[in-house]
Amino acid sequence: MTLIIVAILLLGYLLIATAQITNVNKSAVAMFVCALGWVIYICYGSDFVMSQHSPEYREYLMAMGHQASSVKYFICETVFLKYVGKAAAIVLFLLATMTIVEILNTNGCFDFFSEWIRTRNSKRLLWTITLATFVVSANLDNLTTTTMMLVVMHNIVQNRRQRMVIGTSIVLAANAGGCFTVIGDPLGVYLWGEGAVTATNFSAYLFLPSVIAWVLPTYLLGRQLPDHLDVTWCAAPYRGDDTRLNRWQRILMFFVGIGGLWFIPTFHNITKLSPFLGALCVLSVLWVVHEVFNRKLMNADQNIQRSIPRVLQYGAIQQILFVLAILLAMGMAIETGALLAASEWVDYHIHNVWIVGLISGVLSSVIDTFTVAMSNASFYDVIEGDLDRWWVDADYMLNFVQNGAYWKLIAYTTAIGGCLFGYANMSGLALMKMEHVRVGWYLRHCTLKIMIGWLLGLAVLYAECELF
Repeated sequence: MTLIIVAILLLGYLLIATAQITNVNKSAVAMFVCALGWVIYICYGSDFVMSQHSPEYREYLMAMGHQASSVKYFICETVFLKYVGKAAAIVLFLLATMTIVEILNTNGCFDFFSEWIRTRNSKRLLWTITLATFVVSANLDNLTTTTMMLVVMHNIVQNRRQRMVIGTSIVLAANAGGCFTVIGDPLGVYLWGEGAVTATNFSAYLFLPSVIAWVLPTYLLGRQLPDHLDVTWCAAPYRGDDTRLNRWQRILMFFVGIGGLWFIPTFHNITKLSPFLGALCVLSVLWVVHEVFNRKLMNADQNIQRSIPRVLQYGAIQQILFVLAILLAMGMAIETGALLAASEWVDYHIHNVWIVGLISGVLSSVIDTFTVAMSNASFYDVIEGDLDRWWVDADYMLNFVQNGAYWKLIAYTTAIGGCLFGYANMSGLALMKMEHVRVGWYLRHCTLKIMIGWLLGLAVLYAECELF
């Protein structure tokens, strides 16, 4: 049954990797693989439970008594719900941050970006919009940030080829910005919640490699643009109300939303509660501020009908479902012992985390960024305690302690590596759908430039881990 479950997972990986060809949504594939795998697992649960949880199961039987369906109840209550809880913590975090973005966007708090980039100069527009993307994505979800910036860019730049180049830079900036903080990417949230990394150490090591992976390819991509762009400036969007918030109100809401997210690591360190609770706290405060500023409409029983891009709504739901399914599928793979066997094979035959990181980055460009990242993150548990028990492998096992090199390496290589071909992450997929970018064009004009920045940033990360 383990082989069957592994085969189902590999088939799911294949369908996710070929989603552009088959036109089968990767979220649907992930959910089906997750559900089917757990059904098979629980149908043959006795073998898995006795091999993975024998002492706990015996204690459960002593407390609850033996029944025909005892093993299924044990799996549901003790095994399955544990992974549901971990997955729900990340999904709720994403849901809270996406809702924060929606509130800020519907109140015009991101209209400042359109004002800041009012220029026909290609270099100034490119660097302004990618800098804003890099900063915002460090606090918010990558897909949400990318979609928002692509909509801004699409409304300004008229030439489609120029939009393709700038859009590629936006996707790269979003992924680079998201990977250097623990709240900017679902993998960072997972690693932080599992105790694999701390917020300060994670950002300190990954900031410079992320900047390099964003700046160098963006400079090279910018050379494809003419000095002056074909742009148009639209009037401020009508948002369905007659009491548009003034500038100071929008600035205050922006800092409540974005600034509040920076408080989440402090909230987690003080309370030790899951980060999603801090995100919900920020959301609640922002929600109150939103209702206070819009009290005239609320008191008049008028619903604020504000325009949200459908691609943002649909893409956010897809990502939430996809992340949930992949996390549950990884839990299933852990419980079968398949990931343990895979990690032992990697330890014996490769025995070098930097080679593993390179391979993971390449795979994330073909399969899917989050899927590959979670697969690698699930290979190992965080090592605690005395490393002397690992005798000759103590230096190697240092990579898997809290703040070890392996966790940072996987976060960086998969996030940037997922941009190599464009279609392997949600942000790149949003660009390809919105601007009708073909993989062939992306390979000819973008892949090599992104790879140069990726490898140089990886070299800097290697130097940091070796020196410090």
